[in-house]
Amino acid sequence: MSSAEPLPLVVIRPEPGNSATCAAAREMGLEPVSAPLFEIEAVDWDAPDEHFDAILAGSANVFRHGGAGLAHFSDVPVIAVGETTAAAARSAGFVVSRVGEGGLQPVVMTLPPGNYIRIAGEDRVKLSPPEDVRIVTVVTYASRKRAVPAALQTALNRGAVVLLHSGEAARHFAQECERLGISKKSLHLASLAPRIAELAGNGWGTVAVAAGRTDKEVLELGARMCQTV
Repeated sequence: MSSAEPLPLVVIRPEPGNSATCAAAREMGLEPVSAPLFEIEAVDWDAPDEHFDAILAGSANVFRHGGAGLAHFSDVPVIAVGETTAAAARSAGFVVSRVGEGGLQPVVMTLPPGNYIRIAGEDRVKLSPPEDVRIVTVVTYASRKRAVPAALQTALNRGAVVLLHSGEAARHFAQECERLGISKKSLHLASLAPRIAELAGNGWGTVAVAAGRTDKEVLELGARMCQTV
């Protein structure tokens, strides 16, 4: 593939992140293919009636879809997995005490002894806290999978670079390609983190991992791959 014919960039993350990533891609001069393969839905949940030292938040969806139950913890500081999650927490009226990098597990290993609540989605990374750290987990949202539409299938069969923002996206996309008989060899994956790349499995044309855990960095990686793979 010559530089005059770059591969298309496919964005499969759910909204509102999909639109944000595609807008950023257009600012870079790309024409992304927007194809959300997930829809985020709120689920019913009960707020535990106890004191917590902090909220552990691994996604901005915690604050987008947490609903009225979040009011029970309005005075509890938030420990966010990254800056996007932190921004969503602040927009919802929470005070952010810490912003991590590289996932929640490294953050958990450095927590002082205490009682923490993890507000999360159905699909989440298992955490292994130190003995003196107690974590109560509540689920407030779920990602509902969508099938690959016909138009996207056609684009994928021609070859593309696909951005993967989550482990769930990696698994679902791989399963859809196998179900539809789409050749993995013609597809190149730009992954937000090593775990995401691992969950995508084998057989792809290229699998690369962004230098950092931000949408900007994985988008920049994908843009380079469109020109070079």
